[in-house]
Amino acid sequence: MTQLRIAQMLRAQKRHISFHTPGHKRAGWDITELSYSDDLSDPTGVLLAAQQDAAAILGADVSLFLTDGSTCGVYAMLFALKKRGCGRVCVPTYAHKSVFHACEALGLVPVLLAQETVCGIPRQPRAEEMEKGLAAADALLLTSPDYYGFFAPLPEAKALCAAAGKPLLVDGAHGAHLHGTPFYAGAFADLWVDGVHKSLPALTQGAVLSANAAWAQAAREGADFFRTSSPSYPILASVEYAVKYPENARIERLSVAAKRALGALANDDWTKIVLPFGEYASAAQAYFEAHGVYPEFNDGQYLMFYLSPATRARELKKLVRLARRLPHGEVLTQGVTSGMVGGNTVEVPLMQAVGRVCARACGIVPPCIPLIAAGEVVTRQKAERLARARHTFGLHGGNITVYGE
Repeated sequence: MTQLRIAQMLRAQKRHISFHTPGHKRAGWDITELSYSDDLSDPTGVLLAAQQDAAAILGADVSLFLTDGSTCGVYAMLFALKKRGCGRVCVPTYAHKSVFHACEALGLVPVLLAQETVCGIPRQPRAEEMEKGLAAADALLLTSPDYYGFFAPLPEAKALCAAAGKPLLVDGAHGAHLHGTPFYAGAFADLWVDGVHKSLPALTQGAVLSANAAWAQAAREGADFFRTSSPSYPILASVEYAVKYPENARIERLSVAAKRALGALANDDWTKIVLPFGEYASAAQAYFEAHGVYPEFNDGQYLMFYLSPATRARELKKLVRLARRLPHGEVLTQGVTSGMVGGNTVEVPLMQAVGRVCARACGIVPPCIPLIAAGEVVTRQKAERLARARHTFGLHGGNITVYGE
């Protein structure tokens, strides 16, 4: 493995008496900006070198470590657009909630890309849809891969953006493991974010914001605006470790074989095994958890199991063994119905909202993409999925925001 600069710096220091933050006063690796530890807001030493190493690996002109997760990177990217005069951003309807929150906070207008729903899952937008949406926007932001393991059509997106003279941004929160492959966001985007803690062995909240030369300064300004002034050095060290972590060709092969054996969703990404259980999804989750296997999420119909290069072969074999014992139900699909939007909004109990128009996107956490988008009519099926979910966003005390009648 390539030299781990941050970890080596931290290991080299002797324990000392702490009259600095953090308040646990144990020093060690969890420190603040000291004379030997560099400063992430203006790095000149080990942090600068580690970020330069990452940029070389990721094919970027600048890479910036984040200890605030991919959400911070999304905010920073959109801030960069705002600073450069962009006002409208073309985004998929089922983008991560941070995209819509950042647009709302920054005063950017999202131009929504329609997404076809296949087998209950939103699929990536097609080239003709991107071209139409980009014509009404100043930039294009895609998610690749998405939480269900599908790649956006990045070559087509890059060509469209280049022809229009508009920037391409990629939320690659789930694609950090793809660097060095033809599917990596950095091969196409002007600005992109990697959530290295999701598909590589980094601590939670470890992420990287990268940019090409034309957007480097705007990316730095965005990161400085939203990144914490008290970054975690253990997270920073883990980000560098993850970016430099070697691929695991064996587990990749085993994942492909497991998907085939289990009849998993035919997606593009080996790290995401998506199993269709339909109405048995919650029972299947309970069975797995009773046997010590915890999926990434249950969206009400599918269970998603997230792998990484650190996954062990015996763990994957146990997943396959358990999954083969379980029944699979029908996956229900339902088209999106739009309604009239505008006017006053009101919060009502979830099941009482059936037939009304949703005013604020809501969904299951994870995957943190809208199950019901703003402007979509609330159906009984989707309301029931939300009601069964353990964790949601966009709801308040079991109430959903809809437009007044």
